[in-house]
Amino acid sequence: MLVWTRPGKALTWIAFAVVFGVLVLAPFVVVIAAAFAGTWNGVLPSNPTVGHLQEALSGDELASLSVSLQTAFLGGLLAVVVGTWGALAAHGAPGPWARVADALHHLPIAVPSVVVGLGLLVAFSRQPILLNGTKWIVVIAHLVLMVAFSYGTVAAALQRVDPSYADVAASLGASPARVLWQVRLPMLRPAIASAAGLSVALSMGEVGATIMVYPASWRTVPVSIFALSDRGQTFTAAAEALVLLVATVLVVFTLDRLRGRAVEH
Repeated sequence: MLVWTRPGKALTWIAFAVVFGVLVLAPFVVVIAAAFAGTWNGVLPSNPTVGHLQEALSGDELASLSVSLQTAFLGGLLAVVVGTWGALAAHGAPGPWARVADALHHLPIAVPSVVVGLGLLVAFSRQPILLNGTKWIVVIAHLVLMVAFSYGTVAAALQRVDPSYADVAASLGASPARVLWQVRLPMLRPAIASAAGLSVALSMGEVGATIMVYPASWRTVPVSIFALSDRGQTFTAAAEALVLLVATVLVVFTLDRLRGRAVEH
């Protein structure tokens, strides 16, 4: 029985490795190769160059990276604040209201992101709140899309937190605000840090809603990649994608280190 089981498991792992390599790893390898390709007329690229990467790190393209980082931190971190607030409010609400709150927080990811972008464009293109043509409509779009992930992360952590600590603090005379700031939020610190990392990482790559609302002065890297590929500048688009990938990994790594410190404390 063991003789037949082990070869079967080996074949399963080999098949998985092949599928994973073709569907997941291969696109990354191709993008990296294209970023340094001078030409690509055969099976493999030729005439390697760093010209595309230099172009991706200069002028308007470098400005797009700055815009993406600012948008990710503004939109992502605001999403953490709103998502944490919503999770705490829903956790203490009666059953039906908690379910309604849960559904509303997940609504933005239940519909295509372009629908969210169009809705924001229509809603904020006239008075009394005129945001169309400003960076804030892009930040709000990212906030709306990322809040579901922040809410879900913190809400899941709240299910695992022992409520007795907050109850004891309240029974000893601590005000609700003091219980929140000194008991509940510190216990949720690792989850909040995880939500921040996830929100910022997802915001760095968001394009569906952004392309509907962005002004010319606030163009993110994903929008630049889309525009470059649409004009047939595939190698430069690949270089921009590589820059975006590296920047996202560095940001996530930094936030993960901060999360680790939050867990330790």
